[in-house]
Amino acid sequence: MAIEHPATRPANPRFSSGPCAKIPTFSLDLLADAPLGRSHRAAVGKAKLKAAIDGTREILNIPADYRIGIVPASDTGAVEMAMWSMLGARPATMVAWESFGAGWVTDVVKQLKIEAEVKTADYGQIVDMAAVDYDTDVVFTWNGTTSGVRMPHGDMIPADRAGLTICDATSAAFAQDLPWDKLDVTTFSWQKVLGGEAAHGIIVLSPRAVERLESYTPAWPLPKIFRMTKGGKLIEGIFVGETINTPSMLAVEDYLVALDWARSVGGLNGLMARADANAQAIWDFCAANDWIANLAEQDATRSNTSVCLKFTDARITDGAIFAKAVAKRLEAEGVALDIGAYRDAPAGLRIWCGGTVETADIQALLPWLDWAFHAEIEKLAQAA
Repeated sequence: MAIEHPATRPANPRFSSGPCAKIPTFSLDLLADAPLGRSHRAAVGKAKLKAAIDGTREILNIPADYRIGIVPASDTGAVEMAMWSMLGARPATMVAWESFGAGWVTDVVKQLKIEAEVKTADYGQIVDMAAVDYDTDVVFTWNGTTSGVRMPHGDMIPADRAGLTICDATSAAFAQDLPWDKLDVTTFSWQKVLGGEAAHGIIVLSPRAVERLESYTPAWPLPKIFRMTKGGKLIEGIFVGETINTPSMLAVEDYLVALDWARSVGGLNGLMARADANAQAIWDFCAANDWIANLAEQDATRSNTSVCLKFTDARITDGAIFAKAVAKRLEAEGVALDIGAYRDAPAGLRIWCGGTVETADIQALLPWLDWAFHAEIEKLAQAA
């Protein structure tokens, strides 16, 4: 029989986990103040870049003695810059519980060939971070974007560690409260939680990270876009807006607009509350329906941004085909775009819940998810 369509549609069907939904108030008109056709090294360009750095510090409550730089190649570039510039001074521990963390393992073990202990966990689980040796340099993701599993807190990271903690926080920053005193290098991109335009990364350095940069020279040559020191001293200009390569001033303006919007919703606390409300709506839906579940196995590690779901109905014989069919059906209806699980992740769905997404849109999506699931189940029954 025909399954009735839900009455309400999301006003914005964009639930992609990156690039993510623009701020709700976004309009191209808001970017009119971008200094297009001007040098980023002109006074106006430098002022815009410094405002982006200062706004990042303000919203994320980053300590005054931490450096913040805008760097090339999104979060990926920022992580690579940190690893290539700082690792090798002491043994490393590489931690991964999803695909991006696994990528950093490959770079360190196979490309840099650094002595490293590798700790991994399956999708849905997390490595026991209390069992990590923090006298080594530890590289990990705070929020596993492709698994929906996040660090519950940073209490297990000791204050008196000898090694550096290098944290990929790209889908956590602006949605989760990062413990800056436990993080020596933190990276993210504004294309995630604030829905900015892609290709720019941010790197945040603690005083301990700066000390490492100024006291250690890696054995391998560094590409220009990775170099943060000159003559054994930090290139301070990078951390006041003098970027290594040419940034898009249009993208910078877009980020400044997003930071203004973040202030308008209550800063970090407001952003976290919005993400929490979005994720909670999905968690409640999963609790009410026995055919779908959160991929994260522990409630304390469930992501409030990249919420990953798995279908649990016994009638589903091929999870990948079924999940793709559900996502395709929702996209065809124009109610949910780009919500298929990441290609390396278990079959299922991934719904972005960061603060730029409206809770009303999540709530409007969920009846459609129910509709698509039952439509595909009926299709399976008819084919049997």
